[in-house]
Amino acid sequence: MRSAIRNILAASVAGTFVLAAGAASAEDVKVGIILGFTGPLESITPGMAASAELAWKEVNDSGLLADKLVPVRVDSTCIDSAAATAAAERLVTAEKVAAIMGADCSGVTTAVLNNVAVPNGVVMISPSATSPALTEAKDNGFFFRTSPSDARQGEVMTDMLVAQGVKSVAVTYTNNDYGKGFADAFGAAFKKAGGTVTISAPHEDGKGDYSAEVAALQAAGGDLLVVLGYVDQGGVGIIRAATESGAFEKFALGDGMYGQSLIDAIGKDLEGTVGLIPAAEGEGADKFAAAAKAANIDPTSSYTGQSYDAAALIALAMQKAKSHDRTAIRDAVLDVANAPGEKILAGELAKGLQLLKDGKDIDYVGATNVELIGPGEAAGTYREYVVKDGKYETVKFH
Repeated sequence: MRSAIRNILAASVAGTFVLAAGAASAEDVKVGIILGFTGPLESITPGMAASAELAWKEVNDSGLLADKLVPVRVDSTCIDSAAATAAAERLVTAEKVAAIMGADCSGVTTAVLNNVAVPNGVVMISPSATSPALTEAKDNGFFFRTSPSDARQGEVMTDMLVAQGVKSVAVTYTNNDYGKGFADAFGAAFKKAGGTVTISAPHEDGKGDYSAEVAALQAAGGDLLVVLGYVDQGGVGIIRAATESGAFEKFALGDGMYGQSLIDAIGKDLEGTVGLIPAAEGEGADKFAAAAKAANIDPTSSYTGQSYDAAALIALAMQKAKSHDRTAIRDAVLDVANAPGEKILAGELAKGLQLLKDGKDIDYVGATNVELIGPGEAAGTYREYVVKDGKYETVKFH
């Protein structure tokens, strides 16, 4: 309970800070950002929030949207569903946001969606909630995401490992909706490809010692250890215990494990590690990278492009709907995200806003080659990387 109260207070402080930077006026429309400013992804969250705000600043600077967008940040904690729900309730009922960019981790996203967004009819566009279970969520059309489901990531990870000649793996995953869904998706795909999963075992976040978990993984064996966890929590603890004991020398990482903090924590023992992260290449990605760097944002950090795109879709949907009514925003998202229409890249939001103002169609491509399929899901692409000389080096895109 004390942890939940602390996180709710952190959320309140974060939101107050942003509002202080630009006091609301009669023409202002508040838009929410709910991300894990504390918790197992806290090292990557600042870049995600800043990227969303970069898109909204671009919109405000254009002067083409009828209202000024004012971002309000709150803390999802990533892991505490009660705290995330309380923070989201404040966004919706007290701050009266028109839409929400977030949440981030799948468990808190599900909680916020079920308890706050759907009952109040508020659009959520998550840049990073990847659990396959969200595909089947009863969301009344209010939930979208700009990162692909882990059902696809499991297949891509299988392709990556099979291409490297890996025939057997041990798997450890964070014990929540994200970890379980990802582990199940990867395990099914790897077995279908002829591989062997020697063990698929959960780990709890927040422990100081993972030697018992690593001992069980080592006993099962495998060509390498697949870690589907969080970069600032149990995942790094598992890798540290594995390298210190010599249990495993090779690792494959899911998207939640990507971050400079992992290299800083593990050092040379991470050399040769491979992994995946949702990412894109092309002109839109290049334009986002240039804009992000100019704003002192690392464009290679996790989910920065997806956060920019989620925020951009909210603003463009408002322009399409000619309204910041919550249901009108929902009904316009797919119209601006997909063909037909003129393609709009990252950094071209003014162009998109003007076309929509003129009654024309757009096809938002953004930073990550946005294409929403099925129930508002991202088709998505992945960047395969390897840790080489203490740095993440891109191998290819899938």
